[in-house]
Amino acid sequence: MQDAITNILNTYDLTGKYLDAVGIKEIKTYFYTAIDRLEVTEIITSNSSKIVKETANRLYTEQPELLRPGGNSYTTRRYATCLRDIDYYLRYASYSLIAGNTDVLNERLLDGLRETYLSLSVPIGPIIRSIEILKEVVVNEIRNKNINSKNEKLFIKPFEYISKSLSEQNI
Repeated sequence: MQDAITNILNTYDLTGKYLDAVGIKEIKTYFYTAIDRLEVTEIITSNSSKIVKETANRLYTEQPELLRPGGNSYTTRRYATCLRDIDYYLRYASYSLIAGNTDVLNERLLDGLRETYLSLSVPIGPIIRSIEILKEVVVNEIRNKNINSKNEKLFIKPFEYISKSLSEQNI
């Protein structure tokens, strides 16, 4: 897993170049947003159970068929698996937030996940919707704590990356 700085430096190292204005600006942005990223991660960490529970409640309110016989969250075991997966998405999004890039999402979460879900006949739509709800819940928590909202786009980036990656179709 690489953080934003390592990623930037590796890019320049591979081309054998010194950091230019673009690279320095990216590093400055990483440091400039560090406190906000840490505060948001602390909010996620201290409220993770609440966030996961609220996400699941909203998902099942919108899509109650998931809990009915034949639904992918029908049975206690499947329901618990869904909650576990929502928790995974939240935890890895927080790692990505701290690192300042999405490499950890690819390495530890997304590589092969879509194919696994497809092979198990798990519908991708409700998963993507749960991630979108997760993003909304986290944003509400951030706003309730009065964290610097000008960086909101930065805070939602991991969730959007997960959603986009899972929704991409193989060509």
